Amino acid sequence: MKAFQELMRRELTVALRDGGSVGTVLGFYAIAVAMMPIAVGPDLKLLSRIAPGVLWISLLLAALLSLGRLFERDVEDGTLDLYAMSAVPLELVALAKGLAHWLTTCLPLTLLTPVLGLFLNVDFAAVPMIIVTMLVGTVAVSFFGSIAAALTLRSKRGGVLVALLVLPIYVPTLIYGISTVSMLMLTPGSFVSPLLLLGAISLISLVIGPIASAAVLRYQMN
Repeated sequence: MKAFQELMRRELTVALRDGGSVGTVLGFYAIAVAMMPIAVGPDLKLLSRIAPGVLWISLLLAALLSLGRLFERDVEDGTLDLYAMSAVPLELVALAKGLAHWLTTCLPLTLLTPVLGLFLNVDFAAVPMIIVTMLVGTVAVSFFGSIAAALTLRSKRGGVLVALLVLPIYVPTLIYGISTVSMLMLTPGSFVSPLLLLGAISLISLVIGPIASAAVLRYQMN
């Protein structure tokens, strides 16, 4: 437990020092959402109807921007080699990195969502559920994304490859995240099933992500 706490403290400190990355992610999210009313037009009913999908897709694309360097920095300064030679399991390292990505990227994106929802005329009653689905669903974004980041660690175009690898995996999360909000707006009470499925996907990613990422990292270092 102490080793995990130290790992988390280091990852959060590094992420906060590199504030430009977080600013870039949030800026991309804000611009992507703000441009949608310009593209669609001033039809408020249409904007309200497509708002959950626009917010979710924009969040996923924004989160991808910071995945490419999830392990890259540790490879460059030799930290990953030290982790591999230490008694700390690489699974624990991958878990800490995935959780730090969620706290420093996905959580700020989620907290920014209610403000950006104003651009899309989001129904006020749907805002809490949008936040809940994003808090639950973005766990899968971070931990499935960590697998793709490990797979593309030695690639010169890692960022592009991460997107190609991970976007298809994000499709179920996207579907159930949007479905939960849509069902709440259309038939209150029918949103429980998609929300539970969304949570199940995130729990699976929480288990599989660190194990798969650690296995890939070991292969990459051989």
